[in-house]
Amino acid sequence: MIYIAVGVLLLYFGAESLVRGSSRLAAYFGIPPLIIGLTVVAFGTSAPELTVSISAAFKGAADVAIGNVVGSNIFNIAVILGITALIRPPSVHLDLIRREIPFLILVSVLGFCLVSYGEVSRLVGMGLFTILCGYIFFSIRAARGQGEEVGVVEPGFSVWMCILLIFAGLGILVLGSNLFVRGAVVMAREFGISEAVIGLTIVAAGTSLPELATSVVAAFKKESDVAIGNIVGSNIFNILCILGLTASIQPIEVGGIGIRDAAFMLGLSILLLPFAFTKRSISRGEGCVFLSIYGVYLFLLWPR
Repeated sequence: MIYIAVGVLLLYFGAESLVRGSSRLAAYFGIPPLIIGLTVVAFGTSAPELTVSISAAFKGAADVAIGNVVGSNIFNIAVILGITALIRPPSVHLDLIRREIPFLILVSVLGFCLVSYGEVSRLVGMGLFTILCGYIFFSIRAARGQGEEVGVVEPGFSVWMCILLIFAGLGILVLGSNLFVRGAVVMAREFGISEAVIGLTIVAAGTSLPELATSVVAAFKKESDVAIGNIVGSNIFNILCILGLTASIQPIEVGGIGIRDAAFMLGLSILLLPFAFTKRSISRGEGCVFLSIYGVYLFLLWPR
């Protein structure tokens, strides 16, 4: 339990350092704020999932690795977006409805198919990461073509300071992920809980702390695009980047993660589109629906 607690703290502070350095560095290169939120910040807040999944794959805990991805995507929409909507219903940028959410649905379908197939090979992993690179390139090009404003470089942040923050964040994330995975696996063995359930719940919730903190703070600050854009971007990154890079390094065999888990992930992604389309916002009632769905999901996990 101590390993898990310390690991969570290190994951949070590591992601915070990585996000801050990455967003400032992106501003130097003229990347628009919306794209920074959907790509740089999304990658930064997904970094705990990445380091945990890679670490778990190398330790032979494949169910923790892929369960972390599936569970985080479920947690991000059902819990984080649900809580965010209860605090302050976020308005939804039209580009998210037209482009990012439909793309998230397509990526979730791909993730569902991979779980159903039962294996993510090295070649497939490289393909997923290639799709991500294409998505980032297209998003930046589309944003610049629409003449969106570029990010603002804050005083006191030099390029070298940004790079230092990025590398410091990565180092802390690696240490935190190792402690977190070690603690999660030990807990699973001590209490007789399957590694799949640990990955889908404790690990998923723990590595989603950066997304939770970012979205809740954004909700209080009335920054709706950041709140929902961070979640959509993170879920895209979780499948294409985390699953892609992890499988590229160490091929993954899907064991304890079932079609039901992947179906919840896909279903929530699909449900997000009509919820976002109606009045272009996520209401408190819709937030309650998301949280209720997660409650049902936890209940179904209990017998494992």
